Amino acid sequence: MYAINNNTALVLSGGGARAAYQVGVLLALKELLSPQSNPFSIISGTSAGAINAVALASHSDDFQAGVGELDDLWQQLTLEHVFRTDWSDLLAGLYRFGRSFFHEGVDFHRPLSLLDNSPLNAFLKSNICFSDIQKNIDRGVLKAISVSALGYSSSDSVSFFQGKEGLKEWTRFRRVGKAAVLGMEHLLASSAIPWIFPTVRIGREYFGDGAMRQLAPISPALHLGADKVFIIGVSGNRQALVKRHQIPSRHPPSMAQMAGHLLNSAFIDSLEADIEHLERVNCLIRAVESGKRKGLELRPVKSLVISPSKAIDKIAGRSTRYLPKSLRFFIRSSGATAHRGGSALSSYLLFVKSFIKELIDLGYQDAMWEKDAIQRFFLDNE
Repeated sequence: MYAINNNTALVLSGGGARAAYQVGVLLALKELLSPQSNPFSIISGTSAGAINAVALASHSDDFQAGVGELDDLWQQLTLEHVFRTDWSDLLAGLYRFGRSFFHEGVDFHRPLSLLDNSPLNAFLKSNICFSDIQKNIDRGVLKAISVSALGYSSSDSVSFFQGKEGLKEWTRFRRVGKAAVLGMEHLLASSAIPWIFPTVRIGREYFGDGAMRQLAPISPALHLGADKVFIIGVSGNRQALVKRHQIPSRHPPSMAQMAGHLLNSAFIDSLEADIEHLERVNCLIRAVESGKRKGLELRPVKSLVISPSKAIDKIAGRSTRYLPKSLRFFIRSSGATAHRGGSALSSYLLFVKSFIKELIDLGYQDAMWEKDAIQRFFLDNE
């Protein structure tokens, strides 16, 4: 049986349909760790990663069962469970979006978006029991769960957390931690991809996707007491140090290509930068003699990152044909092709079985490839 550190956190990044990759990694953990173990007492999620985080937190009393339930949730997920795909809804969204550029306050009482994600609300309600989160906190099997979203009025990245007594709220530059009883509004806000899905009002402010302006994605877990973090990313940027063969550009970038880059910078790049920052701080702490660390408000944090070994954009390119004609028309009208940003943009919306299955399989394979590192990570409590 593996010795599990009670302050070990799971950090799940965002990325729309890309978050299916995280399920594959968790399935591998389910096999590698003891059936009696609860590997994570702290869970932090952003965007679609927040949905995975809350689903796991509601099953903290049985990690094995929780991962199985999460896998079932993703396996049954379809586009129709996430947003409306008929022509009338898409054209209505395009009309409102275009009109908003010329008429300030159009549909003033209705958040602006290209797609209607009301089906996601119904799907999550039938699959996630929020009341179980507090039950698991009271049982002592969960210390805290955090869901991050961007406040459009304050421009702050707000981490809504629910946890045991004694956890304190925090305020940093553009980062705030607020205690809350998590509900559907927090999940929908955290996963509200800009322009694509509508913002959500929580209290006096409208919130959108938590990946935007999240300068330090690992920070919420550390504020909640983590001294070890297990991070599941959704990009292959960890291999970016290897020089890539750059193909000369023959055309200016399309709107879809630029949108894909904007989404990647929001969902992916901040996590990679924060991981590098954590590693630098750890190096600094190790360089300071142990007897001189008492005055520092820093502590070493052990981390392990699992991220895709293959480019998800390329995987998405093989499944875009399964998107409904209405959505394919919208993506192509933005100038997208398989080589000009179509795959990058589509990868966030590809809630289709072939893409989901391929990402889950990839996550499982990548985690199994890191089997020894994973076992050392959970065995070592120092």
